[in-house]
Amino acid sequence: MGTCCDWLSSLLPLLSSLPSHPCLLPATTALPQLAAAWRAGFFTEIHHRFENKLPAEHIDVTHRRVLDQLLAERGVGLDVWDEEVRQRLVKGWHEQKGWPDALPALEKLRKKFFVVVLANGTTRLQLDIAKSSGLPFHMLFSSELLGLTKPDPEIYWKALRLMGVEPHNAMMVAAHAYDLRAAKTIGLETAYIYRSTEDLDEDMQAVKRDVDIFLDGRNGTLDCGLGALADHLDA
Repeated sequence: MGTCCDWLSSLLPLLSSLPSHPCLLPATTALPQLAAAWRAGFFTEIHHRFENKLPAEHIDVTHRRVLDQLLAERGVGLDVWDEEVRQRLVKGWHEQKGWPDALPALEKLRKKFFVVVLANGTTRLQLDIAKSSGLPFHMLFSSELLGLTKPDPEIYWKALRLMGVEPHNAMMVAAHAYDLRAAKTIGLETAYIYRSTEDLDEDMQAVKRDVDIFLDGRNGTLDCGLGALADHLDA
């Protein structure tokens, strides 16, 4: 989500199809703002749980709690967006499309490397996203499956042990600087994909200093982001 998939463009059609509300107008700006706040709220929640050593929570539960909080702040009650609507919205995160560069890049990379997802969340979420996006991963490692949460260094070690790969022979690719900073502590190579939807509060000059490879994936062309990474690694 974010690195390979464009969650915002995937979610906006569903948001736009729902009953209007004065607090969500104009829809062209209010709905993207709601989606961005929802995504940011999710990260705040998982980082809070990690820092306070709380057990991992089902991602649908986290998404629903953050959604309810955001709607309450905007005065959107259950009389406007009812239980059925809110459940549809939470399930909307399970249906995503890839960024334009993702599919051709992953098809190229998988011919030479194992291409594996390592993400916080549930295995079912990963399965649904892989199915709806059509992105060809070799394996899906969820925090639910591994029993650990990023950025715990042990989650990266566990994924590597399961694959039988040493850190110096692997690369963590992400659109999230916190993820790559943690991966780098155990010796993984790191590649940052700069996406328009991710790390909105990060200083990109600092990110460039912290990672091994920095690639701009914002313009939506096939040779940006993951496409540029595939070309780099194939050189």
